[in-house]
Amino acid sequence: MSVERIAGAVPAAVVRREVALPLRLADGTSVPARMFTFRGLVDAREHVAIGLGDTGPDVPLVRLHSECLTGDVLGSARCDCGPQLQEAIGRIAGVGGFLLYLRQEGRDIGLYNKIDAYALQEGGLDTYAANRALGFAEDERDYTVAVQMLLALGIDRLDLLSNNPDKAAQLEDAGLTVVRRERTGLHVGPANRGYLAAKAAGGHVLQLPGL
Repeated sequence: MSVERIAGAVPAAVVRREVALPLRLADGTSVPARMFTFRGLVDAREHVAIGLGDTGPDVPLVRLHSECLTGDVLGSARCDCGPQLQEAIGRIAGVGGFLLYLRQEGRDIGLYNKIDAYALQEGGLDTYAANRALGFAEDERDYTVAVQMLLALGIDRLDLLSNNPDKAAQLEDAGLTVVRRERTGLHVGPANRGYLAAKAAGGHVLQLPGL
């Protein structure tokens, strides 16, 4: 399905601004990048796309990365979000593509609710049960904005960097073609092992030692 035909079924968004954004990874590596902002996203949030490497391949490598203040910025060991973000930037820069940074903190329940979920996890619930106990779905994320962003960038075919089958399913249901799925690495430690085990039990493609 063409970009034009998919765009007819999804509200159109357009690129609002493009700027250079040199990045420096945790290991000191410098990565040239470009940041794109958008107008017309259905949830009116400030999602951004990061163009890395040669962004012109017919089938770019794309990651949908949901915001995680605790992991991405503060380096929390309770999740694998920060290491996944660093890995994704490096891998995409090597082959060309985009990282979509989506403002969906806590699987889209918000930062304060995520911290409340952490408190429930300290009482014995896993990450999904904690969401349910707070009255939310296990995963509240909708990727319509990601579809809009990709179409605005002229992308309707992509390789997807993700262990989460729901991301591929939502993109494909919207009419995009996921040519290939690539797994992210396994970033496991004592503080996030239970979290990753819950994700694996919930359908994420993870091979944890001992499970």
